[in-house]
Amino acid sequence: QVHLVESGGGTVQAGGSLRLSCVASTTVADNAVMGWYRQIPGNEREFIAGISSAGSTSHADSVKDRFAISRDNAKKTVYLQMNNLIPEDTGVYYCMAASYWSTLGRSGFWGQGTQVTVSS
Repeated sequence: QVHLVESGGGTVQAGGSLRLSCVASTTVADNAVMGWYRQIPGNEREFIAGISSAGSTSHADSVKDRFAISRDNAKKTVYLQMNNLIPEDTGVYYCMAASYWSTLGRSGFWGQGTQVTVSS
């Protein structure tokens, strides 16, 4: 069963912007903590940003000034606005839903991923 569906990835030049979206199915609790992770080949998935149902957010230091996570609870959708992209942002971006901040990235639902490629 598909719980999370990401979209919005693509290829963009350095300095450009993309907005990723992740739509959650009814199987995902309305109060789930949602997050975005990035993975490049040979590496583990790394935390990019997370957001609670109340709107509290956390961003990785590497993206703090360039990326912003948000959510629309009525649409069960979480977004990742990515600005001033650099080649190091290239990777597969995964959406994740967890019951708590402490389990984000460890236990919950994962989306299928969307590829982001930033060319120099």
